[in-house]
Amino acid sequence: MDAVNLEEQAARQQLFTTLYQKVFPAVAKYVSKCGGSFDEAKDVFQDALISYYEKSHTADVTINSSEGAYIYGTARYLWIKRYKQGSQTKQLDDSSAYSIIAETEAAPSEDKLLHFLETAGKRCMELLRSFYYDNLPMTRVAQLFGFSGVRSATVQKYKCIEKVRDTVKQKALTYEDFLE
Repeated sequence: MDAVNLEEQAARQQLFTTLYQKVFPAVAKYVSKCGGSFDEAKDVFQDALISYYEKSHTADVTINSSEGAYIYGTARYLWIKRYKQGSQTKQLDDSSAYSIIAETEAAPSEDKLLHFLETAGKRCMELLRSFYYDNLPMTRVAQLFGFSGVRSATVQKYKCIEKVRDTVKQKALTYEDFLE
């Protein structure tokens, strides 16, 4: 190898090392949060890193974001794509078919769900019911509840959902806690 190739290889190695240290922790945290393993996070990150490197060294392609943002966004996209493909291609054998049937029979208890929705307050219950159960558009919800606009109604709906989430988190509840 000549000196130019060695310098180019060293520069590429340094770039990969820097990007790995800078971006991989965020990718690993995201994949872990979405139920993936550390090895899956490494695979997704490496695919995203290669994609970035190939695109950044192509003359006709311009990347309009920072290196880290591009790699992180690509890794997220790849993880979502991998996750969807994995859930669609799982083979069903007799035992898994039985467990799916059993899961559909164990429906969440409406009383338990309603109890946690009530912790958000009466107004929140009415707002959430109007949007999710009655399927009213946000413009109508804003009018009904006297909000200044759709944005205000959307923010309030989000706050109501967060109240319920906080209650569930405080009590460290899982899905099984809502089954009858």
